[in-house]
Amino acid sequence: MNGTVDNTVNTLDVTMAVVVGGLFTIGFHLMLQRSLMRIVLGFILLGHGTNLLLLVAGGTPGRPPVLDGQPVNPAEPADPLPQAMALTSIVITFGLTAFLMALAYRSWRLSGSDEVRDDVEDRRIDIALQRAGSDEVSGTHDGDESDGDESDGDGPDGGEPDGGDEPDHRDHGTAPGDHR
Repeated sequence: MNGTVDNTVNTLDVTMAVVVGGLFTIGFHLMLQRSLMRIVLGFILLGHGTNLLLLVAGGTPGRPPVLDGQPVNPAEPADPLPQAMALTSIVITFGLTAFLMALAYRSWRLSGSDEVRDDVEDRRIDIALQRAGSDEVSGTHDGDESDGDESDGDGPDGGEPDGGDEPDHRDHGTAPGDHR
Protein backbone atom coordinates (compact mmCIF):
# COMPACT_ATOMS: atom_id res chain seq x y z
CA MET A 1 0.00 0.00 0.00
CA ASN A 2 1.49 3.28 -1.09
CA GLY A 3 0.00 5.28 1.78
CA THR A 4 -3.50 4.98 0.35
CA VAL A 5 -6.40 4.14 2.57
CA ASP A 6 -8.73 1.29 1.61
CA ASN A 7 -12.27 2.74 1.66
CA THR A 8 -14.14 -0.42 0.70
CA VAL A 9 -16.83 -1.64 3.03
CA ASN A 10 -16.27 -5.16 4.24
CA THR A 11 -18.92 -7.61 5.37
CA LEU A 12 -17.91 -7.38 9.04
CA ASP A 13 -18.59 -3.63 9.12
CA VAL A 14 -22.06 -4.03 7.60
CA THR A 15 -22.87 -6.93 9.93
CA MET A 16 -21.75 -4.99 12.99
CA ALA A 17 -23.76 -1.94 11.90
CA VAL A 18 -26.89 -4.10 11.58
CA VAL A 19 -26.25 -5.75 14.97
CA VAL A 20 -25.65 -2.41 16.71
CA GLY A 21 -28.77 -0.94 15.08
CA GLY A 22 -30.82 -3.96 16.12
CA LEU A 23 -29.59 -3.78 19.72
CA PHE A 24 -30.43 -0.07 19.91
CA THR A 25 -33.87 -0.64 18.33
CA ILE A 26 -34.85 -3.48 20.63
CA GLY A 27 -33.35 -1.70 23.65
CA PHE A 28 -35.32 1.50 23.05
CA HIS A 29 -38.49 -0.49 22.40
CA LEU A 30 -38.11 -2.36 25.69
CA MET A 31 -37.38 0.85 27.60
CA LEU A 32 -40.72 2.28 26.44
CA GLN A 33 -42.67 -0.56 28.09
CA ARG A 34 -44.39 -0.29 31.47
CA SER A 35 -42.78 -3.39 33.00
CA LEU A 36 -39.71 -2.61 35.10
CA MET A 37 -37.92 -5.81 34.06
CA ARG A 38 -38.39 -4.92 30.39
CA ILE A 39 -36.97 -1.48 31.12
CA VAL A 40 -33.92 -3.06 32.78
CA LEU A 41 -33.46 -5.49 29.87
CA GLY A 42 -33.75 -2.61 27.41
CA PHE A 43 -31.07 -0.71 29.30
CA ILE A 44 -28.81 -3.77 29.22
CA LEU A 45 -29.27 -4.11 25.44
CA LEU A 46 -28.50 -0.41 24.99
CA GLY A 47 -25.31 -0.90 26.99
CA HIS A 48 -24.25 -3.84 24.84
CA GLY A 49 -25.04 -1.89 21.67
CA THR A 50 -22.93 1.01 22.92
CA ASN A 51 -20.03 -1.31 23.74
CA LEU A 52 -20.13 -2.86 20.26
CA LEU A 53 -20.37 0.58 18.65
CA LEU A 54 -17.29 1.75 20.54
CA LEU A 55 -15.34 -1.37 19.62
CA VAL A 56 -16.29 -1.06 15.94
CA ALA A 57 -15.16 2.58 16.02
CA GLY A 58 -11.69 1.34 17.09
CA GLY A 59 -10.87 0.09 13.64
CA THR A 60 -9.89 -3.24 12.19
CA PRO A 61 -9.46 -5.85 14.90
CA GLY A 62 -6.13 -7.59 15.36
CA ARG A 63 -3.90 -4.59 14.97
CA PRO A 64 -1.77 -3.61 17.97
CA PRO A 65 -2.93 -0.42 19.74
CA VAL A 66 0.54 0.32 21.15
CA LEU A 67 3.77 0.09 19.17
CA ASP A 68 7.12 -0.65 20.83
CA GLY A 69 9.05 2.15 19.20
CA GLN A 70 8.95 0.55 15.78
CA PRO A 71 8.23 2.81 12.81
CA VAL A 72 4.87 1.84 11.34
CA ASN A 73 2.47 3.47 8.93
CA PRO A 74 0.08 5.66 11.00
CA ALA A 75 -2.94 4.06 9.34
CA GLU A 76 -1.99 0.58 10.59
CA PRO A 77 -2.25 0.58 14.42
CA ALA A 78 -5.61 0.45 16.13
CA ASP A 79 -6.81 3.39 18.22
CA PRO A 80 -6.69 2.52 21.95
CA LEU A 81 -9.21 5.22 22.97
CA PRO A 82 -12.37 3.36 21.84
CA GLN A 83 -11.17 0.26 23.70
CA ALA A 84 -10.68 2.27 26.88
CA MET A 85 -14.09 3.90 26.42
CA ALA A 86 -15.69 0.47 25.93
CA LEU A 87 -14.17 -0.78 29.18
CA THR A 88 -15.45 2.31 30.98
CA SER A 89 -18.88 1.80 29.41
CA ILE A 90 -18.95 -1.81 30.63
CA VAL A 91 -18.29 -0.70 34.22
CA ILE A 92 -20.90 2.07 34.07
CA THR A 93 -23.49 -0.25 32.51
CA PHE A 94 -22.87 -2.89 35.16
CA GLY A 95 -23.25 -0.40 38.01
CA LEU A 96 -26.44 1.14 36.61
CA THR A 97 -27.89 -2.29 35.87
CA ALA A 98 -27.33 -3.38 39.47
CA PHE A 99 -28.96 -0.16 40.69
CA LEU A 100 -31.97 -0.51 38.35
CA MET A 101 -32.46 -4.15 39.34
CA ALA A 102 -32.42 -3.14 43.01
CA LEU A 103 -35.05 -0.47 42.31
CA ALA A 104 -37.20 -2.92 40.34
CA TYR A 105 -36.95 -5.51 43.13
CA ARG A 106 -37.88 -2.93 45.76
CA SER A 107 -40.84 -1.77 43.70
CA TRP A 108 -41.98 -5.37 43.23
CA ARG A 109 -41.70 -6.04 46.97
CA LEU A 110 -43.74 -2.92 47.83
CA SER A 111 -46.45 -3.15 45.18
CA GLY A 112 -46.53 -6.84 44.26
CA SER A 113 -46.02 -6.19 40.53
CA ASP A 114 -43.38 -4.73 38.28
CA GLU A 115 -45.84 -2.59 36.34
CA VAL A 116 -45.23 1.17 36.36
CA ARG A 117 -48.48 2.84 37.37
CA ASP A 118 -49.71 6.32 36.59
CA ASP A 119 -49.10 8.77 39.38
CA VAL A 120 -52.49 10.00 40.60
CA GLU A 121 -51.02 13.13 42.14
CA ASP A 122 -49.39 14.11 38.83
CA ARG A 123 -52.78 13.85 37.13
CA ARG A 124 -54.41 16.00 39.81
CA ILE A 125 -51.73 18.68 39.44
CA ASP A 126 -52.03 18.58 35.65
CA ILE A 127 -55.84 18.95 35.80
CA ALA A 128 -55.50 21.85 38.24
CA LEU A 129 -52.94 23.56 35.97
CA GLN A 130 -55.16 23.07 32.92
CA ARG A 131 -58.14 24.55 34.75
CA ALA A 132 -56.06 27.48 35.96
CA GLY A 133 -54.80 28.06 32.42
CA SER A 134 -58.30 27.91 30.92
CA ASP A 135 -59.60 30.29 33.62
CA GLU A 136 -56.93 32.83 32.70
CA VAL A 137 -57.66 32.52 28.97
CA SER A 138 -61.48 32.56 29.23
CA GLY A 139 -61.61 35.23 31.93
CA THR A 140 -63.62 33.16 34.42
CA HIS A 141 -62.78 33.12 38.10
CA ASP A 142 -63.06 30.48 40.82
CA GLY A 143 -65.19 27.91 39.04
CA ASP A 144 -67.82 30.14 37.39
CA GLU A 145 -67.84 28.55 33.93
CA SER A 146 -68.85 30.91 31.13
CA ASP A 147 -70.89 28.51 28.96
CA GLY A 148 -70.20 25.00 30.30
CA ASP A 149 -68.76 23.75 27.00
CA GLU A 150 -65.13 23.97 28.07
CA SER A 151 -63.57 20.64 28.89
CA ASP A 152 -60.13 19.27 29.48
CA GLY A 153 -60.93 15.99 27.73
CA ASP A 154 -60.30 13.72 30.70
CA GLY A 155 -63.77 12.20 31.04
CA PRO A 156 -65.40 9.60 28.81
CA ASP A 157 -67.47 12.26 27.02
CA GLY A 158 -64.68 14.85 26.87
CA GLY A 159 -65.84 16.61 30.04
CA GLU A 160 -65.03 16.16 33.68
CA PRO A 161 -63.66 12.82 34.86
CA ASP A 162 -66.13 10.47 36.53
CA GLY A 163 -66.67 11.37 40.15
CA GLY A 164 -66.13 15.13 40.02
CA ASP A 165 -62.60 16.23 40.86
CA GLU A 166 -61.18 12.71 41.15
CA PRO A 167 -58.99 11.73 38.19
CA ASP A 168 -59.96 8.89 35.92
CA HIS A 169 -57.73 5.88 36.64
CA ARG A 170 -58.26 4.19 33.29
CA ASP A 171 -55.60 4.32 30.61
CA HIS A 172 -56.75 6.59 27.77
CA GLY A 173 -54.13 5.56 25.25
CA THR A 174 -51.31 7.51 26.82
CA ALA A 175 -47.83 6.59 25.74
CA PRO A 176 -45.62 4.70 28.19
CA GLY A 177 -44.04 7.15 30.58
CA ASP A 178 -46.66 9.83 29.84
CA HIS A 179 -48.48 10.20 33.14
CA ARG A 180 -50.82 12.98 32.06
